[in-house]
Amino acid sequence: MGVGGNFWSSLKPYARREDLDFLRNKRVAIDLSFWIVQQETALRNRASNPHIRLTFFRTVNLFSKFGAYPVFVVDGLPSPLKARARIQRFFRGIDLGNLRVVEGDGDCASVERNEVFRKCVRECVELLQILGMPVLKAASEAEALCAQLNNEGHVDAVFTSDSDAFLYGAKCVIKCLHPNSKDPFECYHMSDIEAGLGLKRMHLVAISLLVGNDHDMNGVPGIGIETALSFVRMFPEEDILNRLHEMGKGEFLLSLNDDKSPSSSGIPSSNDNSPKTKSPHCSHCGHPGSKRAHLKVACEYCCVSGNENCLKKAVGFRCECPSCIKDRSSKAHDKQENWIRSICSKISVKKDFPNDEIIKMYLGHDQDDFTDLCAGDKSPCLSWRSPDVETVIDFLGYHQHWDPSYVRQRILPMLSTIFLREMASNPTEGSLLHEQYEFNSIQRVKIRYGHPFYLVSWRRVGPAVGSVCSPVQNEQVTQQKEFMEAHEQIDSLDEADVPEILSMMAAGFC
Repeated sequence: MGVGGNFWSSLKPYARREDLDFLRNKRVAIDLSFWIVQQETALRNRASNPHIRLTFFRTVNLFSKFGAYPVFVVDGLPSPLKARARIQRFFRGIDLGNLRVVEGDGDCASVERNEVFRKCVRECVELLQILGMPVLKAASEAEALCAQLNNEGHVDAVFTSDSDAFLYGAKCVIKCLHPNSKDPFECYHMSDIEAGLGLKRMHLVAISLLVGNDHDMNGVPGIGIETALSFVRMFPEEDILNRLHEMGKGEFLLSLNDDKSPSSSGIPSSNDNSPKTKSPHCSHCGHPGSKRAHLKVACEYCCVSGNENCLKKAVGFRCECPSCIKDRSSKAHDKQENWIRSICSKISVKKDFPNDEIIKMYLGHDQDDFTDLCAGDKSPCLSWRSPDVETVIDFLGYHQHWDPSYVRQRILPMLSTIFLREMASNPTEGSLLHEQYEFNSIQRVKIRYGHPFYLVSWRRVGPAVGSVCSPVQNEQVTQQKEFMEAHEQIDSLDEADVPEILSMMAAGFC
């Protein structure tokens, strides 16, 4: 979810449209739970262990087709606030005011995810580790660590559909990918949001407090996203959260009611202490003066046009005399002040607003809040290893009952990508899959989905191990059909489309 109120719609005009080349050689942080939930929703009852299946194919494609370096992040213990929000999703309409949240340290401070989901995460982590991908475990929220890595420059982008990644400090968010489409994908940069909407990170935190977020789904009743956007823009970034605290205590509303210092509350003042008496205006031309006088001699405003008599005012006429300008300014100020007073009144009746725990959650993360599950320590140093092919074969054979030849076919794009990258940096002779195949040639450049790819051929130089080119058994063919049927229902990085030893590599990879 992220920020409530359909926040993504407000950001959409500022999305960049990027193509496949954008991800090449970029490090991308991925919330693994987001992938698993998406996969389970799309392929439930259509394929066995869909979380393993699509994690494998997505990782291979993201690494080989897109040329990206994925960094996977798993959740730690969710906060008590988020656990409560999850309960609210299931019990909408029921008063949860008396629901007790367990307090304390360690595991007792939060409600962990159910065992089935945790098992899925463990299996995906094991697969990613033997594929050579870096996997980090956050102390709490995975999306927070993804954003932190992006903010500190350890990764170039975050792959998530949760808009609160920006609140955690993300600078570049990829919302979705369409790998088998010529259409570009949406990419959001914080710099574009700042320039287009005039909103910085503290402003976004304030908006989430007003309209709702993953930790407080309700927000302030009666305040929608458009109202929140307009309201927070009235205050500087460094001041907005302090102002919300004042509003929550009712102090800001009291300052609004004090006519002695209207500008001290952050509201523009008309600086008009004179009586609001508007001078008489002509009903014919609409300018200052009387109609009787203007029938004799044209007024000074109509004389400017060289007319001897005053002209009849047009529909929608607005007088620009000093008196009318001041009157309109005063009315606009009063309208804005009443609007702000209404918002402050709504905020002041919400209990314990703003929630300092939520603010701390969005702003208080540091780089020691994670553990590298591959290295077993806390370090921002990320590394990618070559996959352990035989272990991958054993793992997928055990969980998916895939034939070794099928696994070797599907992992070939990843192996060939690594091989060609190493050749480009340090040209040496080498081979793939237990010295069965060696690089032969780049045949040509082929356009696929609107993007150039190298068509690479490999030459067999050794005896077959399980015959990479052996026909895929009926079970795998059935699974392939199941996946292709489900593919239309999910925005995913689909199966590797390189079943032959003649493989395609993205042009410019090396």
